[in-house]
Amino acid sequence: MELLWEIAGWSGAVLILSAYLSVSMGWLKAGKRFQVANLIGACAFIINGAVHEAWPSVVTNIAWCLISAIAILRMRATNEEPAAATEAPQVQFPGVPDTTGQMAVVEAITSAVHGDTAGRAPECQAGLREIRAKDSAVLSVQH
Repeated sequence: MELLWEIAGWSGAVLILSAYLSVSMGWLKAGKRFQVANLIGACAFIINGAVHEAWPSVVTNIAWCLISAIAILRMRATNEEPAAATEAPQVQFPGVPDTTGQMAVVEAITSAVHGDTAGRAPECQAGLREIRAKDSAVLSVQH
């Protein structure tokens, strides 16, 4: 019987992580299939956690289960899937490499502060040219 509880726990882990990975990678919309996988996975975790008396895990997964169940009921009531997420166009500022997600931070801050990143691109380019000119002047004076 112990093996059955372990299988339940590992199956729950696979379901929840697979659903999360699929939504995060854009392979699946955060719709009914995602919520059903979370609901079943959370139920499996509740069983496994109760057998092992891991009460914090049980309580967390009861909440996880309820959230998924409510989401499924709400989707069923409206009979519609959530809209697919649309990706904003990428803005690449000259001289700023996009190697570690820095652009996402720059875009978020620029958008929050100024609103229109596309309209501000020429101004940003002019600002970068000005900074480079000052840096060049400082370097030439030092040498």
